[in-house]
This record gives sequence, structure tokens and C-alpha cells, in this order.
Amino acid sequence: MAWISSGVGCSHVPALGVAVDQKITNDDYYGPIFKGFEYSKKWMEQEKPDVVFLVYNDHCTAFDASCIPTFALGCAAEYQPADEGWGPRPVPVVKGNQRLSSHIAQSLILDEFDMTIMNEMEVDHGLTVPLSMMYGTPDEWPCQVIPLAVNVVQYPAPTGNRCYNLGKAIRRAIDSYDEDLKVCIFGTGGMSHQLQHERAGLINPDFDTKFLNYIANDPVTGSQMKHVEYLREAGSEGIELVMWYVMRGALNDEVTEKHRFYHVPASNTAVGHIILENHAEGKA
Repeated sequence: MAWISSGVGCSHVPALGVAVDQKITNDDYYGPIFKGFEYSKKWMEQEKPDVVFLVYNDHCTAFDASCIPTFALGCAAEYQPADEGWGPRPVPVVKGNQRLSSHIAQSLILDEFDMTIMNEMEVDHGLTVPLSMMYGTPDEWPCQVIPLAVNVVQYPAPTGNRCYNLGKAIRRAIDSYDEDLKVCIFGTGGMSHQLQHERAGLINPDFDTKFLNYIANDPVTGSQMKHVEYLREAGSEGIELVMWYVMRGALNDEVTEKHRFYHVPASNTAVGHIILENHAEGKA
């Protein structure tokens, strides 16, 4: 049976992808950020998941205002890096697992989560930057990836509670799959940031720390946070953080926090990162 071994929370700031692609990850500005992920790359080498289930948001590449699904599950054999206006990132093509994706899609829909099924989809920095932060610059990604795009761009976004319960349904789907696969689930986005209007540049370290503590230790309480609190405390783009609750819902109630990192700023965003392992109870 497939099983979820661990979860990763990670910001997907596009500037971090630029730093990787331009080979400036050791300069004075970006160096401290990438140093915070040195442990993570070593951990990932040891963890060796067969599949990464990666929760992210599209930034108007696969979707635009004409079609905005709340939850869009990738079921393709592969996903090309998207051209976000300056050419696709020079990263490997993302390889999927169609059989597992199809199983998850069927399980989620029968579990009363209405998913949009994507048999073709390009993926942008929201997905490729977390892979770069955790794996570096391999010739090929060393795992298969199942993408789940969540709408946090156009109101209304799903609630943290809905995302948390979706994570639990994803756990049930993966646990019921008949192939022996080790799965790591990523929740991406955030942390606090606002890109426009009078509060552009807002970063709130106190809120971000509280959020990381909720994710690690009290996800049920954290998942009840209302949209307005994210907007008020973490900025208009801070709502991306609800995606971390998909990751957390897929894990055990009690987890082991292996690593945490926080840095301000990267571009105009707070970078947050956490690694959680399921307590040893056999397989997950």
C-alpha cells in the first residue's frame, strides 16, 4: 500500500527560482536563504520519496479569469514548465504518475470533494520553486510529482478548514492505493506578503511564527482561521497559506518537527519552511 511519510511547507517566491537559475544562491542577498535549506536537501536525499504530492497555486499560466477551479488535480503523464513572460525556467520536465493520480481523483470525488481533473497542464514557479529549494538542480527530478492547484488568487478562496479536510481525504486516497509507494506531501505559498495598494510590502513575522506553530502543533485550531484574519495580519497574498493545511491534514495528528526556517525578506515576501515527519506507526 502507498503511504505518506512526511510533509513539507515551503514558500514559492519566484525570485528564489531566478536565483537558482542565475546561479546567485551564494551571494550576500540570497545566500542566507539557501543556507536555511541546506538541511532540507540532505533530508530529502535520505527521505527519497517515490512521489511528491505538491499543493500550490497557479499564477495565471494554466488558468486565467475565464476559468478558476477551486481545486485542480493534475492527472497527466508529465507537466511542462510554463513560460511566465520571460521564458520557461530551465528546470526538468515534471513527471507525473497517472495511475496514482487517477486513483486519487476517483477517491476524492467519491469522498465528496469536487475536483477539476487536468489531463494537460503547464506548471509555474508555484510548483517548480519548491522542487528547486528541496532538490537543487538535478538533471531530472528524482521523484514523480502529482500537482494540486488551489485557487487563492480570485476570491473566494477555500477556507483553511476545507483545505485541512481535503488533506485528510487525500490521506485516505493514498492509503488505499495498492502499490507500495512512499509519498511526501508539500504545502506551498506565503508567508506574509502583500503586492499592491497602500500596504504593499507588508510582512508580519509575529503572525508567521504563530502560523508555523499552529501547523506543527495545533492544526485544528489554526485551520479555523478566517479569511479576514489572513488578509489583515498576513496581507492580501498571505491567503496562500491555507494551502499548507492540505499538507497538514494529510499527516498524522501528531508529527515530529524535523526542521524550521524563517527569513525576511526574499523580494517582498517572508520565506517560511518546515519539515514534519509522521510518528512511526508502521508505515505512516
